[in-house]
Amino acid sequence: MTDGTELLRDLERKPEALGRLATALGSGDALAALPATPPRRVVLTGMGSSRYAAEVVAARLRSRGIDTVAELASLEVRTRPDPDTLVLAISASGTSVETLDAADRLRGSHLVAITEHPDSPLADAAAGVVPLHAGPETSGVACRTFQHTLLVLLAIEARWSDVSLDVPDLCRRTAAATSWLLDHRADWLPAVADALDGPDGVHVIAPAERWSSALQSALMVREGPRRPATGSETGDWSHVDVYLTTTLDYRALFLPGSRWDAQALDWLRQRGSTVVAVGGDVAESVATVRYPGDEDPLVALTTETLVAELVAATWWR
Repeated sequence: MTDGTELLRDLERKPEALGRLATALGSGDALAALPATPPRRVVLTGMGSSRYAAEVVAARLRSRGIDTVAELASLEVRTRPDPDTLVLAISASGTSVETLDAADRLRGSHLVAITEHPDSPLADAAAGVVPLHAGPETSGVACRTFQHTLLVLLAIEARWSDVSLDVPDLCRRTAAATSWLLDHRADWLPAVADALDGPDGVHVIAPAERWSSALQSALMVREGPRRPATGSETGDWSHVDVYLTTTLDYRALFLPGSRWDAQALDWLRQRGSTVVAVGGDVAESVATVRYPGDEDPLVALTTETLVAELVAATWWR
């Protein structure tokens, strides 16, 4: 039976898997299924963790002047198929029924699959495949594949823009940060797990540029130990989640870096909420987790979910 022990084993394999991805992305042909220059329009589609990663990188691609949208694969009102549109269909297993349905509905566009399984139904439906190189996740939880999806999408951004972004090096820096958190977890994990262990769940708050970290972290708590958890963007939090601080034993996993941090932290302080900070020092926090490289927003983006993942594995066990 799958439990937190299997998830922990999957997490402990992250550094090794990141090394494989760095080698693959550095080989020059990992993105051979994609055009060398950006198409007229790009659609990223997927479900769950795949969509979380897509939302963040779609915004980054738009900031580079590349017409990009991230769509839930289950969306009925979707982008029209068009031969000038590149659809990147993302599914770690390659079997997500909603993503397969979206791929079928988007026939007429140029479809490329991003998946761990190049022999999957999604890969069969696509004109090309970009592999994730994450390796089998024996827990059944998309932890390494989420991390690799982000990095592969960032590699696509680097391919299509003039941004100076060495993604193989980012993989190695992420592996170093991940290894540090794993090697030192006895020093920080008990205090963090205890601080977040309340009757009303975990509420993860992250900047818009790293919103995927909040959504993925909350998902790990729901999917593993089956506890309530939500993910919010820092600025939006003051409009959609702040209300719960008046009625719940509110436990916030706070990921700093937003220009709206002070606003959210002021509310959390006024309401006496419990705050755990990851990747930055926050005066209101009862526990803080720092790691090498956390001052780099991209290292944070590709690393910080490990904290919630290890908490989830601890509670699940």
